[in-house]
Amino acid sequence: MPTPGMPDRPHLDSFRRQARALQRAVRAGDPDAVTRLARHHPGVLPDHAGGFQLSAAQLVVAREYGFASWPRLARYTETVAEHGWDTGLGAAPAAGPAEEFCRLACLTYSREDGPERWAQARQLLAERPDLTTQNIWAAAAAARPDDVGRLLAEQPRRVAERGGPFRWRPLFYLVYSRFDQAVSAERVLAVARQLLDAGADPDDGYLFDALPSPFTLLTGVFGHGELGQRRQPRHPHWRALGRLLLDAGADPNDAQALYNRMFEPDDSHLELLFEYGLGTGDGGPWRTRIAEPGTPAQMLRIQLRWAVEHHQPARVRLLVEHGVDFHSPFEDDGPAWSPGDGRTPVELARLNGDTEIADYLVTQGAAQPGPDPVRELIAAAFRADRSTLDRVRAEHPDTVTETRRSRPGLVVWAAAHASIETVTLLAELGFDVNAYGRGDAPVEEAWETALHHSAMAGNVELTRRLLELGADPDLRDQRFDATPLDWARHFHQLSTTDLLEPVTAPPASGERV
Repeated sequence: MPTPGMPDRPHLDSFRRQARALQRAVRAGDPDAVTRLARHHPGVLPDHAGGFQLSAAQLVVAREYGFASWPRLARYTETVAEHGWDTGLGAAPAAGPAEEFCRLACLTYSREDGPERWAQARQLLAERPDLTTQNIWAAAAAARPDDVGRLLAEQPRRVAERGGPFRWRPLFYLVYSRFDQAVSAERVLAVARQLLDAGADPDDGYLFDALPSPFTLLTGVFGHGELGQRRQPRHPHWRALGRLLLDAGADPNDAQALYNRMFEPDDSHLELLFEYGLGTGDGGPWRTRIAEPGTPAQMLRIQLRWAVEHHQPARVRLLVEHGVDFHSPFEDDGPAWSPGDGRTPVELARLNGDTEIADYLVTQGAAQPGPDPVRELIAAAFRADRSTLDRVRAEHPDTVTETRRSRPGLVVWAAAHASIETVTLLAELGFDVNAYGRGDAPVEEAWETALHHSAMAGNVELTRRLLELGADPDLRDQRFDATPLDWARHFHQLSTTDLLEPVTAPPASGERV
């Protein structure tokens, strides 16, 4: 899939220039260029570098950006040109009241989302109720069927025109609008039907800053995301609106919608999508355009992995009941946040000490995992099972050392998903309480410390225990350069803020707070 290094506005001419530059560098014997070639196209370097072909350079460039071939990269740039969503367009206030209303009223999947912004949209509409009369995008965002119907009657082609501050089509503004949580279902559904009857595409969507997972109409209906349901809520009439789009032909295999909703345990979106064939079919028009969201089966495997790793037993059962593969190990089908490592779902459950999910999977026919002292030790620690820990250490004396080597950031994962006793046990086993890791996925990446997570969660008891175990309150995370106190303040956790303020060094002169 395309890498995070993909430009926001990718153009094929730019990639062509990169390929020509690489060709010249290889022919000149530049060692960095030869290294790139060896990494992405090994065995192609001719005996005489002067014979290095442009087509080979193009393949290297394509693979560096995560594409299997140059034609795939070329097709992707064409798709972005047609379906791109430049999030910078709505960053500044719009020139006119109708566009400004649209800018404030809709989910943007940016840090600006939230109730304060939607309150401004309500106030603007109250002050200027006429702003929807000549602007179909504002009329759709406000769910005003009279204005939408009149504007469509005047110019039917408006249904497919991109406009407003985000250059979306009208139905997108309706679906992503959040300014009025009390808007009537009758108005919302009336506008949706008007636009669909006029030819709106139920699979309409856009590529967020050229990233490969499209934000579709269904994505907007189901809402949620990394900022949580307060700032990125689902549409107030999500079920009826989603059913209307699905009845109109929207493909239920929506990778971005599944991702946005996987953080919370509610499964109502999955139940609706399964009614319409989630996990089956060819993946719909977006998979035809870019192929990157994965097959329907792969999408659901990702959902299964998250549910197993984050103790969502009801979701695991729902997925298994709908035929999701729970036997095979996670290999190359693993998502970017948790790449495949050869473990099966039941092995992952055992690894996290989740006997409920592991036992369920076994009752459904999953094979019992073979012996693995490292996995057994971690599972015992996450259950706070000291007797099993003692047995594993006695039978396999090197297991603790091997576990610390393979999972140096395990304390971070434990702080986010296990008990205080588990964190204490790991510290007793020699795990570093100041190690960097991730709390959102059981992978080893140096993001933040356990203290950052306890501060963010407002967990006073865990924060106090980590400090007693030697956690350093002055350490800064590797993504935002913030201390645990900064995290507590950012997430409005007054209890952990009060606990950390006296023990955190004040910022140095000129240092960001």
